[in-house]
Amino acid sequence: MAARIPSLTGIRTVAALSVCLTHAAFWTGHYTDDYLGRLLARFEIGVAIFFVLSGYLLFMPWVRSMVDGRSTPSVGRYFWHRARRILPAYWLTVIVVYLLYRVYEPADAAPTGTGWDGFVRNMTLTQVYGLGHLHSGLTQMWSLAAEVVFYLALPAIGWILVVAVCRRRWRPDLLLAGLAVLMLVSPIWSVVVAGSAGINPTARLWAPAFFGWFVAGMGLAVCTHLVRRWNATVSFAVAIVAFLISGTAIAGEPTITPTTASATIVKHVLYLVVAVGLIGPLTIRDQSGWWARCCASRPMVWLGEISYEFFLVHVVVLEVVMDLLGYGVFTGSMPIAFVATTAVSVPVAWLLHRVTAPLWRLRTPRAVGDHR
Repeated sequence: MAARIPSLTGIRTVAALSVCLTHAAFWTGHYTDDYLGRLLARFEIGVAIFFVLSGYLLFMPWVRSMVDGRSTPSVGRYFWHRARRILPAYWLTVIVVYLLYRVYEPADAAPTGTGWDGFVRNMTLTQVYGLGHLHSGLTQMWSLAAEVVFYLALPAIGWILVVAVCRRRWRPDLLLAGLAVLMLVSPIWSVVVAGSAGINPTARLWAPAFFGWFVAGMGLAVCTHLVRRWNATVSFAVAIVAFLISGTAIAGEPTITPTTASATIVKHVLYLVVAVGLIGPLTIRDQSGWWARCCASRPMVWLGEISYEFFLVHVVVLEVVMDLLGYGVFTGSMPIAFVATTAVSVPVAWLLHRVTAPLWRLRTPRAVGDHR
């Protein structure tokens, strides 16, 4: 197993804080349909960063199996690792939020996703399939529901690309061609959803809508073995420019899913450029650049280690903080809400991380077909 790259852990801090910032902007009423409001909404870019990073890290073992001439990764081991990393902290968060809202509920909490049906939906990450299942304090979990679909699909995609297409040989040209085809999933989905009156409106949040970001990460896993140098300064500048462009009307209104297919596709591509621009320089062997050093710094890596747990708890913390500060929904100070939410979420996330971390060390059960 390759050693963990600290800077790739540290970049998670950027993603987590970006998501928290955009939620603080939304809750305090700063998602206005002007440039500043759209730009604040675009800090949801943290989701794209998480997705690209997942695609890179999870497809890398498949790429390495070809480069090194080894067998493909064990599917059973892969699913076990994903389950024990994702589910315990998630399930505990859902249970605590539902219990909390039984005894304490902010005045502006949405009355959706309640009852046993809502609980089961949230525990099984099926809350995005149909309206009315997102529970207050857990609304950000739509992205985790999309990510889990990618987790489930990756072994099949990996087998098709590595075994069926490349015949287990190191053929980066065929890999990249196959990934280019997969990149079409998201724009096609955007066109279908926007042009179909009868389709469920929640389809805008389903995994195919964001599949291109995962595929971009998979492409980075291939390029890691092809690219020796990646200018971090230029890449960072391109990412910033793409982010600033995303704040214009060309990328749609301040929402995760614009109403038109064209705006959705433009926004998807711009977010992809931002995420790849920030993550790309961190995937090469040379980690001496300023951006890699920044992301590999101890504070960034420390918070990156608990970024998943931070993501899980920050919305419920935000809702409680807003209530305690006396902010009604769409009112209040965004900086204060962001700072207060971050200050409270960090220790809560650290505790959740410590409670669930022992489960990661459980031995992987021998799966059918796993002879290693």
